[in-house]
Amino acid sequence: MELREGEVIDTFTPPRMAHGGTTPPNGEPVDAMFFKNYGVNPFIDTEDDHLSTFAIDVDTGSYTLSRNYLQQGNLPPRDAVRVEEFVNYFDYNYSAPQRDTFAVFFEAMPWSFGHERQNTYLMRIGLKAYEVPDELRKPAVLTFVIDVSGSMSREDRLELVKKSLRLLIDKLRPEDKIGIAVYGSRGHAVLEHTTLARKDAILEAIDALRSEGSTYAEEGIRIGYDMAQAAYTPGHINRVILCSDGVANVGRTGADQILDIIKEKADNGITLSALGFGMGNYNDVLMEQLGNKGNGYYAYIDTLNQAQRLFGNLTGVLQVVARDVKIQVDFNPDVVRSYRLIGYENRDVADEDFRNDTVDGGEIGAGHATTALYELKLWPEKEGHIATTQIRYKDPDTWEVTEIAADFNTVQITHSTDAISNAFALASVVTEFAEILRESYWAKGADLADTLARVEMIYENNSDDPDIAELKDLIARATQLLKNKQQQTTSSPTPDPDLIPTDIEYRR
Repeated sequence: MELREGEVIDTFTPPRMAHGGTTPPNGEPVDAMFFKNYGVNPFIDTEDDHLSTFAIDVDTGSYTLSRNYLQQGNLPPRDAVRVEEFVNYFDYNYSAPQRDTFAVFFEAMPWSFGHERQNTYLMRIGLKAYEVPDELRKPAVLTFVIDVSGSMSREDRLELVKKSLRLLIDKLRPEDKIGIAVYGSRGHAVLEHTTLARKDAILEAIDALRSEGSTYAEEGIRIGYDMAQAAYTPGHINRVILCSDGVANVGRTGADQILDIIKEKADNGITLSALGFGMGNYNDVLMEQLGNKGNGYYAYIDTLNQAQRLFGNLTGVLQVVARDVKIQVDFNPDVVRSYRLIGYENRDVADEDFRNDTVDGGEIGAGHATTALYELKLWPEKEGHIATTQIRYKDPDTWEVTEIAADFNTVQITHSTDAISNAFALASVVTEFAEILRESYWAKGADLADTLARVEMIYENNSDDPDIAELKDLIARATQLLKNKQQQTTSSPTPDPDLIPTDIEYRR
């Protein structure tokens, strides 16, 4: 081929990506595990802002993903740790309401963690949704959207997906319907919606799935929603269940881009739950945001035991009892000097949007519980009203908006840590564990060995609880890994400026 004067041949060949495909996940060239740093909430002086507003969350994916890292002998990346998802993994035995949608629980105690701070307390707010008996669950129209790309052959991910879906199907009722779509290099429908009367055909379709090609998640999700829309049944649970490692690498690949596909459908009653599988290349960013914006939830499944745990309360997993749940805590400046919400950094809602019902909140399933924790600095020797917590939500069927409130007072503070409930002791330990793992600025000076000692005391009274036994093991592993890391470091690491809240100055 002859070149004209001044003409240049472009010989650049894009580098082969670790995750395969043709387009970098999240719309940017990054490594094969994908997490996002949402920062750490600062302390806020009540004289500057006495309102704290956020969307509630029941996701647990961050905990199970971090557990997988630790069990494989590695500390999780700090950006993989979201404190609220650690805390909400555990059952704190909140009593379900008998008549109302939610029961609200409050507990507070002195807390010494990280920096040496005075007059500092840990406050816990718990919500428990009403329970729906399994026999009263609405019929479900479920659309499985399954990633069958080449990466799903790693670590037998696709096989774990199949086994997990079998567990779910075994808990369904004859009137429930299932449809299946898949995506690899392209997306396509595998099984149109059918009732459990054809359970054998459903299981055969799942068992026949094989991994191949790249990951065209956008097309697969779009096809799944088209199928769900065609099968949509008013008054039923209409849910898309995405099973993937989240590493989209063909078409539009970023969370914000793919979210455009599901937003309208979610608003019209077709929700999405994101179930994550796999390590080595895994997109936590996409899966977590799809679960949030799809008005469903995000969970990470690393073992069949985790799938059994997740689907143990299938009614709660499937049937939403409150949509767009938002919380606003109004602190009393006369008693509370400053506060920080621990976690929920990516669930922030502007104070003025608390009663703006076009702004998204979180979704709560039947019988589900969620917990939020605050660190408070109280004015010395001041007593009385601490805060009013307001909870606003929509009925999932009528979309009628309800708002409830609960008041908290200093007389409700348990001043001896020996007298706090086992549930609160557990929540505080889990919080410390997550804060240290994510290298929170406010955990500076904290020692995970102290947290390990506390979890061992909790375990002595709860040795039959497998979740607490596992937590103790994970904290012990992390303690040793951090010790090894410190021994390999000649000088103490400087806190990452990205994690230091610079907009509000912390004052003793």
